[in-house]
Amino acid sequence: MNTDTLSRIKISVLDLAIVREGGNAADTFKNSLELAQHVEKWGFTRFWLAEHHNMQGVASTATVVLIGHIAGGTSTLRVGSGGIMLPNHAPLIVAEQFGTLATLYPDRIDLGLGRAPGTDQFTAAALKRDEHAAMEFPGNVQELQMYLSEGNKNGRVRAIPGEGLDIPIWILGSSTDSAYLAASLGLPYAFASHFAPAQLHKALAIYRQNFKPSAQLKEPYTIACVNVFAADTDYEANRLATSFKKMFLGIITGNRKQLQPAVEPNEDFMDPMEEAALQQMIQYSFIGGPEKIKKELEKFIDITQVDEIMAASAIYEHEARLHSYEILGALYKKEN
Repeated sequence: MNTDTLSRIKISVLDLAIVREGGNAADTFKNSLELAQHVEKWGFTRFWLAEHHNMQGVASTATVVLIGHIAGGTSTLRVGSGGIMLPNHAPLIVAEQFGTLATLYPDRIDLGLGRAPGTDQFTAAALKRDEHAAMEFPGNVQELQMYLSEGNKNGRVRAIPGEGLDIPIWILGSSTDSAYLAASLGLPYAFASHFAPAQLHKALAIYRQNFKPSAQLKEPYTIACVNVFAADTDYEANRLATSFKKMFLGIITGNRKQLQPAVEPNEDFMDPMEEAALQQMIQYSFIGGPEKIKKELEKFIDITQVDEIMAASAIYEHEARLHSYEILGALYKKEN
């Protein structure tokens, strides 16, 4: 294991704008900004928000608005989407929205793109999402690239603001399809291993083997999103992670709720069958005190050879969530 494993990568945040039981969206947005300001001080690289719809426990429906809120309250942190579900939107609208953000906050905006609906089939229909939208995703990405390019200045349809701005585009994915697309377009690639771990290693290999350099990126660049629950002790980290486990259990069973308070880690809140399904889904979750987190993350980074770790932390207690990212930031700074 390399002793400088953490020092050779970047660390970032995926914030799902989770609404806690007993709280509301206003609390969530306040806490998200406070978290962004907190991790900025600890040397984190970027802060991404994900588009979701029709979920009582997730408030990031107007992702672009939230990105502006976070960018406006920070100064050096890169802020972006992890991601915008492109088939839900016309590429021109996305180009104009992110062109506006990049004009307001130069050199600080990332545009991560996904093809999933970010919701259920009924809400997807309400969003006017075409049933063939996923198949059109590669073409929509290229259309968006065209609107953001300097070369489109003589086009009949132009994105103003947006045209000619240096807005990094990322391909997000949880399967090998996204790996092939990111590689063929020469774009950086972020994998959602925090909830879909099964194809992580295969997707990374496909991306690297098939990568074609582009104007945006000369060599492959990868992010793995993982769950991180750090605390002063292993026991406390396991206690904090019970909220997250209950949340994911709700996804598995279809009984979604707002983020629940933590319980003692030995409390019996799921049956063995549910726990087995849950463990498969959250395989890349790092739970423990500083030494355990450091050891396990270093092993993961050495195996995957990713360039960046993006940490998601569904922790009910806001101060504990801040402290979890502080521990991760301190481990990173210690090696730099």
